[in-house]
Amino acid sequence: MSESRLPSVRGDELRPAVFLDRDGVLVANVFYADSNLWEAPRTPDRCGVYPWVPEALRMLRDAGYALIVISNQPNLALGKSTRAELDHTHQVLVHTLEKQGIDLTASYYCYHHPRAQDASMRICVCRKPSPQMVRDAASAHGIDLSSSWMIGDRDTDIECGCRAGVRTIRVSPDHSADKEAEVARFPPDLRAKNLLAAAQLILNVPPADDEGR
Repeated sequence: MSESRLPSVRGDELRPAVFLDRDGVLVANVFYADSNLWEAPRTPDRCGVYPWVPEALRMLRDAGYALIVISNQPNLALGKSTRAELDHTHQVLVHTLEKQGIDLTASYYCYHHPRAQDASMRICVCRKPSPQMVRDAASAHGIDLSSSWMIGDRDTDIECGCRAGVRTIRVSPDHSADKEAEVARFPPDLRAKNLLAAAQLILNVPPADDEGR
């Protein structure tokens, strides 16, 4: 598990957080012909932040929510990306948001995968749907899980949130897939078209006419 973060807030009061899956929520998935799959960007040049993300994160931040990324990044274990490429991709996300005046509170990444090329990366406690990264973030940053949310586009995100004790919102996938064909073991509390719509649900803000940007 990897983490990059700002200094933790000190004090006795816990604060709420929005835990954010990265790919499909903050960053657009990319189609790769060699796998015939939509995947997380393998290299920083393919990292594209959705245009509605800064506004959504600003709304949540201004309402007092910590903004914490919780993401599986198995391309390292699968030999599709180097650690330097994944670190640089994270920095592209961070710098894109910083240009909009938004700082992420923390980012937690799991680089493991059951089919990893290196056997030492096949087993871990952090890979979603495990709630470990959420719990670690809550402990490090004084988060009140009972007043927090997880936003993701996959069943594993929702299961992670449910097991961690936070409310969940599932956003629609950014490409056609069979994700909706499964019967979810852990249904989300709410559904939204994208992160901006999810933020509006959390804050009870009526969507604008052009919300579906």
